[in-house]
Amino acid sequence: MRILIDEFVTGGGWFHVEANAPSGSLLAEGRAMLAALAVDFAAIAGCSVDVLHDVRLARTPLDRVTGHDVESSLAERALLSRLAAQADWTVLIAPEFDRHLLERVKLVEGVGGRLLSPGSQVVALTADKHATAEHLAARGVRVPRGIALGAGECLPDGFSYPAVLKPRDGAGSLGVRVVKSVDEPTVSQPSRLEAFCPGIAASVACLCGPREVVSLEPCVQHLAGHGDFTYQGGSLPIVSPLAERARALAVRAVSTLPQPRGYLGVDLVLGDDPAGSQDTVIEINPRLTTSYVGLRALSRVNLAGLMIAVAEGRDVELCWNASRVQFSSSGVCSVSSTGETNS
Repeated sequence: MRILIDEFVTGGGWFHVEANAPSGSLLAEGRAMLAALAVDFAAIAGCSVDVLHDVRLARTPLDRVTGHDVESSLAERALLSRLAAQADWTVLIAPEFDRHLLERVKLVEGVGGRLLSPGSQVVALTADKHATAEHLAARGVRVPRGIALGAGECLPDGFSYPAVLKPRDGAGSLGVRVVKSVDEPTVSQPSRLEAFCPGIAASVACLCGPREVVSLEPCVQHLAGHGDFTYQGGSLPIVSPLAERARALAVRAVSTLPQPRGYLGVDLVLGDDPAGSQDTVIEINPRLTTSYVGLRALSRVNLAGLMIAVAEGRDVELCWNASRVQFSSSGVCSVSSTGETNS
């Protein structure tokens, strides 16, 4: 079996953004996700792994993984097309902004590639944060009350402040901020203004296939705080019954999507009500998320192998260590084990 992993920031996608090599948090998170996923796929018997590599970056040495150098934006598209057409499965990891993820999904679909990540219908919907919220709300899934704002618009007087302002096509916490009043500057890009939801910030990764949506262990999200939503990593597992509430809400949200496939991450807030009436979906990420590095550290089975099994409609069984895992956004994990196992 041949697997292609195309991680946008490390794989040459940044040539479409600017001439300078990528750096900062997106690069750190991209490297962490790529290394973790590539190692897990390479550990599967009979599986070969291909990755794209931006020549401006130092190469991360990975056993049993073939790197393909990318020297320009044209080369990145051409190489992705060729390798995706040859692969048994292709995993795309790219930011939603400026249609980067959606364009690559359509490229792979156009050459007949087989995606082990969400298809164009799911990505087109979930890459738009406002459209996602409207979609979920229409299907009875609780989301923050919010409105869409165009570039150059002023914040409305009738909204309750403080509130959260986010780009409609944002990736992660980029560009997300708290606005305290209508006296803030005008909106600079298409955005969603939504009510602030207090509670525990959490995320749930889901593996999706034709038969079912499998939820993995929920994670607590570590954010900078004080109105700063910068993602700093997370920890898991979450205690019951919070974990059950998070799983149920995530599966309910993902199940509303058109034929979800592969790995999706659901960001949510768990409210004070023990019955879960205040639990709220914040957004759905149509790609691998940094939580994968923490989840694989807790799992007793190969999560990459589970992704394939679920996508192929086979039965899977989860098994977790009874450990505490904390991970940074750059993929550094610390594990404290109790020596027991959870299934």
